[in-house]
Amino acid sequence: MRSKKAPKQILSPDSIYNSRLVTRFINKLMISGKKTIAEKVVYRALETIKEQAKQEPLAVFEKAIANVAPKMEVRPRRVGGASYQVPVEVRGDRKEALAIRWILSGAKSRSNKEYHSFDKKLAAEFLDAANNTGLAVKKKEDIQRQAAANRAFSHFRW
Repeated sequence: MRSKKAPKQILSPDSIYNSRLVTRFINKLMISGKKTIAEKVVYRALETIKEQAKQEPLAVFEKAIANVAPKMEVRPRRVGGASYQVPVEVRGDRKEALAIRWILSGAKSRSNKEYHSFDKKLAAEFLDAANNTGLAVKKKEDIQRQAAANRAFSHFRW
């Protein structure tokens, strides 16, 4: 077991948009350490947004992350032999991490017939999330609804 808490590493911002959030997204998308491929996919998706929606791609990206980030989630808590789903507030870093994860899973689950490459799927998911539609926003609403349904157990918070 670790004797001290591991220090949080500060990510350097990406080269094109100068955003730490884009860097986090690229790192989450990266498979087997192939960062340049992940960068190409994300940058092509942002270029697609620029061409299709005629909007600033970084603003659409940040709005999508903000719309998907959950405010509340449920965590299991054992009290006297029974396990309760206790609603808790989500802190900042975890909000972003969940939003990134849900946007990626929403893009991966889109059909291949409509979109031929992953960057087009990703761009479509960004646009949908920025407009409060799409699979990632649906996932967020399900989590929020679950937290609201279990509000009765909020007194078990630690």
